[in-house]
Amino acid sequence: MTHVLAADPTLADFGKDPLWITIIKAVMLFAFLMLGILFGVWFERKLISRMQNRYGPNRAGKFGLLQSVADGLKMGLKEDLFPRTVDKVLYLLAPVIMVVPAFLAFSIVPFGPMVNLFGVQTPLQLVDLPVAVLFMLAMGAVSVYGVVLAGWSSRSPYALLGGLRSAAQVVSYEIAMGLSFVAIFLFAGTLSTSEIVKAQEQTWFAVLLIPSFLVYVVCMFGEAARIPFDLPEGEGELVGGFQTEYSSSLKFALIMMGEYLHTFTASGIAVTLFLGGWRAPFPISLWEGANQGWWPVLWFFIKFVLTFCFIVWVRASLPRVRYDQLMALGWKVLIPVNLGWILIVAAVRNLVVNEGDKTIGLGLTGLTVIGALAIWLRIDTVNQRRKEAQKAQVEAEFEQLSNEPTAGGFPVPPLDLPHYHGVQHKEIPSGTN
Repeated sequence: MTHVLAADPTLADFGKDPLWITIIKAVMLFAFLMLGILFGVWFERKLISRMQNRYGPNRAGKFGLLQSVADGLKMGLKEDLFPRTVDKVLYLLAPVIMVVPAFLAFSIVPFGPMVNLFGVQTPLQLVDLPVAVLFMLAMGAVSVYGVVLAGWSSRSPYALLGGLRSAAQVVSYEIAMGLSFVAIFLFAGTLSTSEIVKAQEQTWFAVLLIPSFLVYVVCMFGEAARIPFDLPEGEGELVGGFQTEYSSSLKFALIMMGEYLHTFTASGIAVTLFLGGWRAPFPISLWEGANQGWWPVLWFFIKFVLTFCFIVWVRASLPRVRYDQLMALGWKVLIPVNLGWILIVAAVRNLVVNEGDKTIGLGLTGLTVIGALAIWLRIDTVNQRRKEAQKAQVEAEFEQLSNEPTAGGFPVPPLDLPHYHGVQHKEIPSGTN
């Protein structure tokens, strides 16, 4: 490419494409996501089966490649049942609300730099906005309406509890996820996804802002409701959760599609905001043409697949947590840690990037560290005292039970009672059955 700046699209490069180019890019994005769902289901089942030393799907097609197609045909041909008491309008609308925002959220993910597409110079991204990351968060928040409506319109206690769980979970982890992006905004100076990728030309934010990256990884599982945080559909206590009353039909297929799209969106955002986006990793980046043309699509796809593999690996490795543990982690750990980290990042940016007042920067950093240590020591002391009090209470209860003629609260009759339940005990002669 003769124009050097064309390799890095900016906000000014968007909104200039002809309508037919925009339609082509939208169709390409839709095809990528739909094929990704088909192969993602197959790939996840195959990967988990290898981790658990079994075969996985191997009947429909070579290596079981057509298993997802067979499952889709099965759900499409099944009878579409409606429970008698459901609100039919919201019952049908809920799966659609889950799917559409997930497609829209992926539209701001950049797949590559400026390329020549049918003779037109265009960025490999459907759309970019000055507040693109906030748009992604908004779409994730809107999709929870589908889960809540699916639970409420089903008129089932299990579905309703699953919907309420999802609402509380998304609120908790949406806040923590948004805070994990603040450090990126401070360093990149923008909320545009294409310019955030450009800001990672030298160092990925996953390395530069590793606490933000780790917090986002945890929030990613909570936002996508994947194990170990798939509490809205915990089959152990809620049967199927919010989707209990959805039979295995097209409505259920849309719900499953929406969940997979949210997983893909979480992976795409992780690659874009923390892993350099479409930029080639080191040492491939030493090659001059690594970040030009269509090669960046390959680097993005490799990072995307590896992130998805990590999500599957966690599913195969960790058990589901309790709901109180999930909420405590979000409100008591992730959000306070994020707030303290944001103060440190703001101080460092003022100290190094903007060459601000070093006294203010060092003072903020010192106060943040001291405050974090004080809070941690306070919480650790309180938890230790609570554990000691619980241990003392358990020991006292055990000692009390051991001194009473009862075992664990259940009455134990004395052995010398002449009568038991009104029946006189007689001595049984030896040798009789």
